[in-house]
Amino acid sequence: MIPQDNSVIFDFQRQKGAATWYVVNDGVMGGLSQGKMSINDAGNGVFKGYVTTENNGGFSSVRHSFSKKDVSNFKVVKLRIKGDGKPYQFRIKANEAQQYSFIQEFKTSGEWETIVIPFDSFYPSFRGNKLNRPNYDGKFMEEVTFLIGNKKKEAFALEIERIWLE
Repeated sequence: MIPQDNSVIFDFQRQKGAATWYVVNDGVMGGLSQGKMSINDAGNGVFKGYVTTENNGGFSSVRHSFSKKDVSNFKVVKLRIKGDGKPYQFRIKANEAQQYSFIQEFKTSGEWETIVIPFDSFYPSFRGNKLNRPNYDGKFMEEVTFLIGNKKKEAFALEIERIWLE
């Protein structure tokens, strides 16, 4: 089922291209991990690369910012993805300028799947530290991020078809 337009955060099949997605690797902290975002022949986004813990590194992420969206009529975020069997984080920012993110981890199966994450399960975190603040309130959204940082050297690949709200 294709979600209604007002619930769609990003649909690679309809929005064509990865120009509004940007990669942030651990190089911002001196790390050497490499991630990139591309579009495959099926028209889906593919976030892939290699994470290394060398030089105090250990993560790669890809972010999509958009105009502030009132999400108060929704309760969950859904991810239509095909991973590589590794765990990833999905992150939300209510305001793109806020320093911390609301985070929830999910594990991929290696097959196409729809991951469902309730808004109220996203906890606030900054630089890997859980903050003493309430969980995500589900009122506004202005940025979403996929991040891999499993504290080990590994190649990764996450194919993304669509992100939407229900």
